[in-house]
Amino acid sequence: MTRIHPTALVDAQAELDASVEVGPYALIGPGVTIGAGSHIGGHCVIEGPTVIGRDNRIHAHSVLGGAPQDMKYRGEPTALHIGDRNTIREFCTFNRGTVQDAGVTRLGHDNWVMAYVHLAHDVQVGSHTILANNATLAGHVHVGDWVIVGGLTGIHQFCHVGAHAMTGFQSHVSQDVPPFMMVSGNPLAVHGFNVEGLRRRGFSRERISLVKQVHRLLYRDGLTLEQARLRIESLAAEHSADALALADLRLMLDFLSASTRGIAR
Repeated sequence: MTRIHPTALVDAQAELDASVEVGPYALIGPGVTIGAGSHIGGHCVIEGPTVIGRDNRIHAHSVLGGAPQDMKYRGEPTALHIGDRNTIREFCTFNRGTVQDAGVTRLGHDNWVMAYVHLAHDVQVGSHTILANNATLAGHVHVGDWVIVGGLTGIHQFCHVGAHAMTGFQSHVSQDVPPFMMVSGNPLAVHGFNVEGLRRRGFSRERISLVKQVHRLLYRDGLTLEQARLRIESLAAEHSADALALADLRLMLDFLSASTRGIAR
């Protein structure tokens, strides 16, 4: 039997695996699906359509799957999707998507989401991220894998933060943050690249050295963005036989090509 506290209210149209635990006074509405091994803390509110994967730990008072805070929203059937093995701490709020975008707000796998984090409509968060206390992601924000978002950081709508990047405490992110970079402040500034994070993820000395070259081209050599991009293209050609190095360079080049808000420089 599903382990549901007697004070919790679970709608008959919700689908919970038999191993799901639901704490006291939680409210789970219709259209909610929760996978095996997940735990829903006391006083949580989960509205549908919302899909939550396996082995998630959702702590007390979080509100997930609420309607988007978008004045254009007219009740369209949009969704929230949460992957597997995420920790979501107290008082987090994740909204569903809108039809003006993908219609789905997504959180990937193995993320560590601290208290009071807000994911607005259509936010797309990858896997293995850390979102520290009170991080606020506005509508349509994209955050890549292995990103660390510092406490009290605000990310402006439509901004993208590339994989392996890191934002410092109370950062004001109003432009795209390229992969690997470390940023902080208001106005936002780049302060090197996330070398310690790359070491912890097993990047070789050679890969880290190549990321350092990319950082220098973008931020230290006085090049225009287009000049820097062309130099990175040349590096990619030079390292075409090294699959990992090439993947790192292509990650940066694809990010620069897709940026619509301009990058933090």
